[in-house]
Amino acid sequence: MLQEVEQVQSGGQQIQPPPNFEYLKKALPDYQSVFVYPPQDARELPFGFGLAIFSRFPILGSKSTTLPGAPLMFEFEGEKTSPTDRILLTAEIDVNGKLIHFLNTHLQAYFMINASSDDYPQQREIVLEQSMSFEGPVVLTGDFNSAPNEQLVTSYEASGLRTMQKDSVTWKRMPYVLDHIFFNNHLVLKGGTVDEVLSSDHHLLVADFEV
Repeated sequence: MLQEVEQVQSGGQQIQPPPNFEYLKKALPDYQSVFVYPPQDARELPFGFGLAIFSRFPILGSKSTTLPGAPLMFEFEGEKTSPTDRILLTAEIDVNGKLIHFLNTHLQAYFMINASSDDYPQQREIVLEQSMSFEGPVVLTGDFNSAPNEQLVTSYEASGLRTMQKDSVTWKRMPYVLDHIFFNNHLVLKGGTVDEVLSSDHHLLVADFEV
């Protein structure tokens, strides 16, 4: 599976068709894929993102779940604003006859607006609830934007999800582990890497699983 983000223009403009997603589809002609933008919002700042899932195996269905923005205010470029909604993208994929649920998300970076997801946990709780609602193998990926002092990973682990790794930094701007590949006990982790890429301010996570 491959995840990808699509920049949403300032002012809530969502380009159709999504240019980066279309580029990747052409570059990966043997993959099936799904894409979703967050709910359109005139307040959207230039760091809102759409999400995609690419698969070599048949995608049987997909859905998106809105992750509400927190009721708090912060300043951006001299103006007061508030977080907009994010999304969770879920796909059912048939991997050699086994149904696996893949989830992809990009949560609010509360540490960047002088707040904490521990105080505003709704987004991460919805993602966890959705992940735990499926029977069988589940892989949950994304940019979880959880600062080192926040309890997202701890709460997910307590609920039965494991992360591929939580020690190697995944963000180039600060020494934070923001990105994760979580999985449940229906999967065995055979190996994984955190690889530096030039095309992003985040590193690339790769995991190999056995069902």
